[in-house]
Amino acid sequence: MKKQNLSREEIQEKIKDVFSNFPNEKEIKNIKKLAMSKNIKLGDYKKKFCKKCCSFFNAVNSEIRIKKGFRVIQCKECGYRNRYKLKE
Repeated sequence: MKKQNLSREEIQEKIKDVFSNFPNEKEIKNIKKLAMSKNIKLGDYKKKFCKKCCSFFNAVNSEIRIKKGFRVIQCKECGYRNRYKLKE
């Protein structure tokens, strides 16, 4: 596989393009590697996929609950619970 030399702006555009449609696990893993290579933060995009198995959250494969100041998203693919603190 040939290594790509992309700039920060090109990688940010690629991230937006991938998350504009429903990405699969392989695309999410590639985007994470690209972002880490240029030290780009994914921000709110991190909350759109599972931390453990990298599956994209949608109504079919996730369950969302609010518990004690946290938003808990349980992935139905791997069973992992992703927890995010709610802003006050």
